[in-house]
Amino acid sequence: MKISKNFLIDYIDIKDVSFKEVAAKSLKAGNEYESVYKLSEAKGLVIGEVKECIKHPDSTKLSICQVDYNEGLTQIICGASNVKKGQKVIVAKVGAILPGNFEIKKAKLANEESNGMICSLAELGIENKFLTEEDKEGIHVLPNDAEIGEDPIKYLNLDDEVIDFELTSNRSDLMSVIGMAYEVGAIYDKEVITKDIYLEESKDITKTHKLSLETDNCSLYIAKMVENVKVKESPNFIKARLIASGIRPINNVVDISNYVMLEYGQPLHFFDADKLGNEIIVRMANDKEEIVTLDNEKRILSSEDIVICNKTKPIALAGVMGGLDTEVTNETTNILIEGAVFNSSNIRKTSKKTLRSESSNRFEKGIDSNLTKIAVKRACELLVKYAEAKVIKNELFAGEITHFPKKIKIELNDINSVLGMNLTEKEVSDVFKKLKFEVKENQVTVPTRRLDINIKEDLIEEVGRIYGYDNVEGILPKVTIKRGTYSKKAKLIKEIEKEMISYGFNQVITYSLVNDLLINKFILKSKDKASVLSPMSEDRKYMRQSIIPSLINTMEYNLSHKNNDVAIFETGSVYYKEKDSYCEEYHLAGLLYGNYLINEWQNKHIKADFYLLKGIIESLLNYLGFNNRYSFVDKDLISDYHPLKSASILVDNILVGHFGQVHPTISKKEVYVFEIDIEKLLSIRVRGIKFKEISKYPKVTKDLSFSVDKEVSSSVLTNVIKKTGGRNLIDLNIFDVYEEFKEGFKSLTYSLTFQDSNKTMTDEEVMQIIDKIVENVEKTGAKLRTK
Repeated sequence: MKISKNFLIDYIDIKDVSFKEVAAKSLKAGNEYESVYKLSEAKGLVIGEVKECIKHPDSTKLSICQVDYNEGLTQIICGASNVKKGQKVIVAKVGAILPGNFEIKKAKLANEESNGMICSLAELGIENKFLTEEDKEGIHVLPNDAEIGEDPIKYLNLDDEVIDFELTSNRSDLMSVIGMAYEVGAIYDKEVITKDIYLEESKDITKTHKLSLETDNCSLYIAKMVENVKVKESPNFIKARLIASGIRPINNVVDISNYVMLEYGQPLHFFDADKLGNEIIVRMANDKEEIVTLDNEKRILSSEDIVICNKTKPIALAGVMGGLDTEVTNETTNILIEGAVFNSSNIRKTSKKTLRSESSNRFEKGIDSNLTKIAVKRACELLVKYAEAKVIKNELFAGEITHFPKKIKIELNDINSVLGMNLTEKEVSDVFKKLKFEVKENQVTVPTRRLDINIKEDLIEEVGRIYGYDNVEGILPKVTIKRGTYSKKAKLIKEIEKEMISYGFNQVITYSLVNDLLINKFILKSKDKASVLSPMSEDRKYMRQSIIPSLINTMEYNLSHKNNDVAIFETGSVYYKEKDSYCEEYHLAGLLYGNYLINEWQNKHIKADFYLLKGIIESLLNYLGFNNRYSFVDKDLISDYHPLKSASILVDNILVGHFGQVHPTISKKEVYVFEIDIEKLLSIRVRGIKFKEISKYPKVTKDLSFSVDKEVSSSVLTNVIKKTGGRNLIDLNIFDVYEEFKEGFKSLTYSLTFQDSNKTMTDEEVMQIIDKIVENVEKTGAKLRTK
């Protein structure tokens, strides 16, 4: 919402207040803004008159102009095709500064001296979308009443400032200048200027026209008529205020409808009354019904759309756009003014499939029905003043006023306990008076313009933001925590996060919403998707079923910013639909790419690979208390992993996750990922930790190398070794794997560590165990390698 200072000054006296200060104080009151800027930054401009204009002898595009701006005649070379003798124009003198810090200097153009510049509106900083076709093609020509030597910025009412607010959706009252005046008035404790509307009326619309309201989705409809309208250019102040508010001026009639919408927050629509007929029907559209809207587009309607009709067909798409058949043109003389309150849900659905406009945006957020009739009368007043209209007596009225002042009971203690303040009754009462809320004992009456205030907590928020959140004294909270209130799940997640960070991983938080290309990636079985009813975009349409695609996107973002070594993890929810229920599971996922830091002091790195990730997962499972209860198998693999560099993670033979390299068809980079279902880990009982004394006797380490069919998993041999080694085998690691020259075989080399807690083991005792291990391993088909 863009607010013009000149517009706002009509309703509240802040002429001498810096608009940047207004923005800063509004921000403290909870209203964020994007920028504060001047409508035009140009300096050193004057209004001049072209006294002579001849074509340049050496150029077909240039003209030599003699311009008078009360400092004698000044020669200016102009390249605009529309410059002519006798015109009043905008002159940038030598030394003038145009937007972009562009300084005008003396120059020679095609051997002729030029002492300034004749300007277009674009050169004053006005965006192209606000310009007429004439202004786009050349210089801006001022009316004859423009006084030579005066400031053209003031003449055009472009000496204005703008705050571009980023308003929250609940503050529909701030979608109007008057609503913003009440807000600024509360901040500065100033009165809002009210205006009475007086109309001279004749005839009677109720004698000639009929209104029928046939749907509950329109709670109020008011139609009033004016005649003998003269369609022409709007006054400068209206055009300037519309431009400041982001709306393109068109003509006085259309501009007045937009002007009143900005003023009161009530969208209006003007029909050409002569094309309309004498009957208005407000109803729901029929499925497949058609209308051609003002943008000359044929719209196919549905039963959710509200339409305004005459006797034969729809003539407007309610709250969104008018119909082409009843468009106001330069030939229009009689106008029917529509002011209405439509169901916000229907308007939202219609605008989503057709066009979101300033009008639909306000209807979606809510309209105070008490302002509808006032806005219609205000439009009549402006049409009389600037379009020479005559107002027809009375109005067509259907529906009812649906908004009334709300009375909310509240105690001083309620306010202080929530805000953590010690405000007095007078301080609270003063805040409500600034907001123009009526206070009587412990009851506050909220005016109808504040649709967002419904309960006492809303009133407490108002007190906090107007009194000033910066006046809240910081007090550390005192909370009694009972043992066991920290859930088992939350505790496990915290432990996992701390452990992953200790491994050198960075924690990330990514969107839970993904597109249809990612929703089925890195899941074992396809599940019904949980989709969002009104997604922000197609890329945010589905609730994710795996965290890994989001981590891959995060990696790509890091790589594009020259961060070539990535170790990241995330704990978060995944979602799916099962029958008619929505399910949510909590997962841990991680990603490794590039070099992994293993020694920070020595800055030692190793390249990320399958075995590094496997070791990290083993360390995590050991930390969580699943020692000797997990295994990695090549069953139930996910197709999005590399088929030869991936595995499933089992704990007590329960599938809890997967890890491995991302399939080359998904990423040509060597990326390693894993995902573990935390909910399943929680369901597996962790045994109590048993402590035993560290043995004071030495360890004995032996290496064994076996040749085995390459289709045989190393876990087969590992299980045999562990079982045969018994309690004296305290550690077992595979440290070398390679394919042999003999086709179809691979070599696996293990390091075995033995230790007895009661005595020093002899070589004979160790070799007896080694011999037994070799014997049992060879029963699996493996052979001991001696070379």
